[in-house]
Amino acid sequence: MRKNLIHIIAVLTMLAGVSCNADAKLGKLANQASPSNDMEETEAAAPQATVSPTAPKGKDSSSYTVNGHTYTMQGTLNIKTYDAAASGKVTFTHVPSNYAEFEEIYTQFLGKTPHGVAAMMPMAMEMYGRNRAEGEKCIRLINYPSNVNSVLSQLKEKFGTNQYAPANDSYHQRYLPAAVLEGATPTNAYTPSYPYTVNMKASVNTHKDMQLYDGRVMYIYIMGKGWDTEQRSVEIVQTSDSELFKIFNCPALYTQCKNIKGTWEGLK
Repeated sequence: MRKNLIHIIAVLTMLAGVSCNADAKLGKLANQASPSNDMEETEAAAPQATVSPTAPKGKDSSSYTVNGHTYTMQGTLNIKTYDAAASGKVTFTHVPSNYAEFEEIYTQFLGKTPHGVAAMMPMAMEMYGRNRAEGEKCIRLINYPSNVNSVLSQLKEKFGTNQYAPANDSYHQRYLPAAVLEGATPTNAYTPSYPYTVNMKASVNTHKDMQLYDGRVMYIYIMGKGWDTEQRSVEIVQTSDSELFKIFNCPALYTQCKNIKGTWEGLK
């Protein structure tokens, strides 16, 4: 009797073990078929990546859009080291609408490279032609203080009319800002290719340290068909207390260019 009881208990224990293993396997299969709530919550909470515009390095290009206007730049011009083969290129779909847009483009994007700020000078000149007060603020923003008065006095004469230089006088050259844009020539009434492009390359002059201040000056050629000498020299400066570049000198940009053939249609 005792032997039979022990046998029955052993059989029941074996059956219980089989049942537990089966339940465990079924549970594992169910977990594989249906992802856990924790996994779903983790995937749903994953943030979406955002890309912020940054200034280009080396040969990289980058772009910046504000108010529906897009600005791009690329180039290898570098104020730290001189490279005779270095170049730069800036394109833009529109001249900035106002000072606020101009300032944003300068501080957040174009002002961070020498070729970027060089290309902003024609923009500032055009803005001065449209609105003297706002254009003057743009010129003061991107120019080294010692260069501001020279630029303003020359543009006032070139863009203004009086008894000595009426509107039909060749000295009055409202189209000067377009003379350095790609595709613009005197014979096509200074109509540039679109989007507007400013092409630049390294000058034959090497970089120089400033004599009186802690800064460095470099020389850039802006290319333009408005003059017999198509290379328009622009001096760029960066001081040790700023990451932004400024125009140090640029008389070649407002020197009398070739007279227009036809009527200038303006810029967007």
